[in-house]
Amino acid sequence: MASLYGRFLPHVAKGGRILDAGCGSGRDARYFLHQGFAVEAFDASPALADLARQLTCLPVAVCRFEEFSGLSRFDAIWACASLLHVPLAKLPGVMAHLTDMLHPDGVFYCSFKYGDGEIRRDGRTFTNMTETGLAQLLTGLPLRLEAMWQTSDLRPGREQERWLNALLVKEPS
Repeated sequence: MASLYGRFLPHVAKGGRILDAGCGSGRDARYFLHQGFAVEAFDASPALADLARQLTCLPVAVCRFEEFSGLSRFDAIWACASLLHVPLAKLPGVMAHLTDMLHPDGVFYCSFKYGDGEIRRDGRTFTNMTETGLAQLLTGLPLRLEAMWQTSDLRPGREQERWLNALLVKEPS
């Protein structure tokens, strides 16, 4: 994760507020806390939110992306391998909702499995994304594409799978 953190964190002021959106087990939230950032986190899975609470000692909320509301705006949003769980039809609204929670010039990191549209695997639906799909998703949102790149999956047996990563910046109104 060091390479992803290294691209994201230079855009966040020291001690800044980061939202770990779809935090899973809390791995990234914990890292950000240990780097001195103020972190809020949520996940839709009660079991994963519980693991994240144990790992971070944060009051991790259990909710979906569109249900979350922070106490105040964030300097950054980290949505690592989480937005792919949002159906494609709902993704524009979710992106708009999260963007509303960012300060102007705030940074938004997101990643998706590389590919087109939705796929079903093991009874679950995943939204994949390409560069063109991401550009379409950003249409009408006050987000500027700062950087976009592909990475390989690091999990054993999945090295051939690709990820699309994006660093977005909220435009001042």
